[in-house]
Amino acid sequence: MKNTMKVQRAIKDLTQDQLAQRVGVSRQTINSIEKGRYVPSTVLALKLSEIFEVSVNDFFELEEND
Repeated sequence: MKNTMKVQRAIKDLTQDQLAQRVGVSRQTINSIEKGRYVPSTVLALKLSEIFEVSVNDFFELEEND
């Protein structure tokens, strides 16, 4: 799964740590999501969607091998 979280974070001017605190996870979790090593739960994806004020589909996208 690819994502545009890093871009969305930049638009909102948030660090990984600030975003992590707002959604209740570690900075490492945000880093892992951005690098595509971790797929967030539905709840976490929805929390991120609220913060970024965009649909989950606007920042997460399935790839062929998913």
